[in-house]
Amino acid sequence: MYTVKQLAKLAGVSVRTLHYYDEIGLLKPSSLGGNGYRHYEEEALLKLQQILFYRELDLSLDEIKAVVGRPDFDVLTALRSHKEALQGRVERLKRLLQTVDNTIDHLKGNESMNAKGLFEGFSEEEQEKYALEAEQMYDPETVRASNRRWKAYPPAEKERILTEGKAIYTDLMEAMPKGAASADAQALIARWHQHMQYFWSPNDEQLKGLADMYNDDPRFRANFDKMHPKLAGFMRDAVKVYVKNRKK
Repeated sequence: MYTVKQLAKLAGVSVRTLHYYDEIGLLKPSSLGGNGYRHYEEEALLKLQQILFYRELDLSLDEIKAVVGRPDFDVLTALRSHKEALQGRVERLKRLLQTVDNTIDHLKGNESMNAKGLFEGFSEEEQEKYALEAEQMYDPETVRASNRRWKAYPPAEKERILTEGKAIYTDLMEAMPKGAASADAQALIARWHQHMQYFWSPNDEQLKGLADMYNDDPRFRANFDKMHPKLAGFMRDAVKVYVKNRKK
């Protein structure tokens, strides 16, 4: 049996998190002591493990509650499903690591790498998440609307949109020596702005915020750095010029 503090330390979560899970009915303690202290036994530990697995797979707490609260929920079946999903992630991360190594060799001049190679390992889901995460800074309804818009596209259209996005970033890398304010760079930012309409319709301030996030947020910056270590900063500068010119 574990106290809430002991379980928090064991699972690597905060005591406040366990209290919150109790409050929303996601993870109830196995028993309460006479002093009101929460105590957790093995069944609760296994349920917390499931919650953390589902969190790792990006499910919301409401979604997790619906899954683990089903009468037919089976831990062994869930674990097999987690294993399959995590193995898929491992394989994708291996491909991304290989892409990083290949890009390093390319930038050092040790190995030639074409534009397609720059994006090996980036799945459709990753590209979609790229745009959707940015929207979360502004309005949850925007995220939901964008999700609906994206899911409505047929597979061939999704592939075309993703290919178009990759081409824009590749062309931006080629335009970098000309400067962020150059006509070529500004034309590409206009293309990028238009491309974003497939996902959502950012205003000028949101465009600037998006470009800032590409450069400042470590998650986004890491992905841009895989393409070119100066691309995120270049985009940020180019978008600032683009927005400024639109206001004239």
